[in-house]
Amino acid sequence: MAADLPAATRRLLDAVPGLDAEVRHFPEGTKTAEDAAAAVGCPVSAIVKSLVFVIIAGDEEEPVLALVPGDLRLDTAKLAAAADAERSRRATLDEVRESTGYAAGGTPPFGHTEPIRVFADPALRRNDPVWAAAGTPTTVFPISLDDLDRLASPIWADLT
Repeated sequence: MAADLPAATRRLLDAVPGLDAEVRHFPEGTKTAEDAAAAVGCPVSAIVKSLVFVIIAGDEEEPVLALVPGDLRLDTAKLAAAADAERSRRATLDEVRESTGYAAGGTPPFGHTEPIRVFADPALRRNDPVWAAAGTPTTVFPISLDDLDRLASPIWADLT
């Protein structure tokens, strides 16, 4: 089945040895949390939105990844505070790809081409497992909270 998956999804699976992901492919797309939840049959709160933002501290900018549940919105001020930064902004599409190796809308919570700090909102803990993008806007996979914590090594902080 892996051969039938998009190249970015195969790259994710190759980047994380031992990841026993049951990837589901939806050619029509799962571009929003609501789309993904409807496709897999789970609550929207069980969808992990992997959002790349740039935090700004003085003259320094750093891309970071925020993992938030699909039913909540990221608070950019809370993300900045969690990252000890002055403010944050949404990353451009190019910045998302450069910092993770994946396109926006398909960014997985781990397996990135560059090291990136990861933050996760505790509201994700309302569901176990949760569902995350598998490298493309058309692929998702379920993951236990323990495995998400182990593989993404997030800083848990109130982000919503």
